[in-house]
Amino acid sequence: MELPQPDPFVPWRWARGAHAQTILGHVLKEPRPPLPWAYETLPLDDGDALVLHSLTGTSGRTVAFFHGLGGNAGSWYMVRAAAHAWRRGHTIIAADHRGAGIGRGLAKRPYHSGASADVAAVLAHVRTRYPAHHLTAVGFSLSAAMLLLLVGRDHHLPQPDAALAVNPPGDLEACSQRLLRGLNRLYDRRFVGLLRAEVEGRTGALPPTPTLRDFDEVYTARAAGFRDRDDYYARCSCGSHLQTIQTPTVLLSSLDDPFAPAADLGPVSPAVHLQVEAHGGHMGYLSDRPTPLGNRRWLDYAVDHYLERLG
Repeated sequence: MELPQPDPFVPWRWARGAHAQTILGHVLKEPRPPLPWAYETLPLDDGDALVLHSLTGTSGRTVAFFHGLGGNAGSWYMVRAAAHAWRRGHTIIAADHRGAGIGRGLAKRPYHSGASADVAAVLAHVRTRYPAHHLTAVGFSLSAAMLLLLVGRDHHLPQPDAALAVNPPGDLEACSQRLLRGLNRLYDRRFVGLLRAEVEGRTGALPPTPTLRDFDEVYTARAAGFRDRDDYYARCSCGSHLQTIQTPTVLLSSLDDPFAPAADLGPVSPAVHLQVEAHGGHMGYLSDRPTPLGNRRWLDYAVDHYLERLG
């Protein structure tokens, strides 16, 4: 699938490197837009529940957003993307995955890269509420991997009309190994800290888990029903399922993502529009010049650009 591309990305001259893009893209904050969120709890079949944040629009389209590892519906990249889409008139759903955000305490099982059924449950709920709406799902980072597994592997589950996946980890084993090296250890420690805070609130103290690989072995894999970490990584890496995608999908990644580079992604189907940037880090994409949205957040602009062309 070929779509018109957004204006080219030129990295900010003060943040050309992958780590600078990744870190500054995360820590720099603009004033939060005041949004009239409504909230509801979505029960899942296994007794857990998700929390959905929603904004009502008038366009006849719904966009469902899903956050990355250690994030939630209030993560800054989620709020920015939702605000832009809502201003275009779309109905917005932003999901807190199991135990994340204001859903803490509503789940016994963890969310993980292979939790495509949770994404599908949200989409099925949206279909029930807005049966005539065009439905686009947007996944960031870990949720991008969930979404790609849904549209590429789990065709028996409820599907979106279109999908947009941003910086997915295509190979979980390779990703976890990269997090052990150099400056990537900063991200690794942050992920572990965020996840332990989420989990220990409902399980009590866990054994020591210095790295994400340790955390996935000690907790995530077994709590999610996998044999061990290797089983989880092998069964839930999305990179090998891209050739069987049938849903119109945009996949945005970068060559210099410090731990989830585009090189980990396999061949894609004709239903996929693949955009790979040379720079941008992991969901950084801070531009050297203002985008048509009026700021340097090229990622926000690219998401907005493709959402309008996937409808």
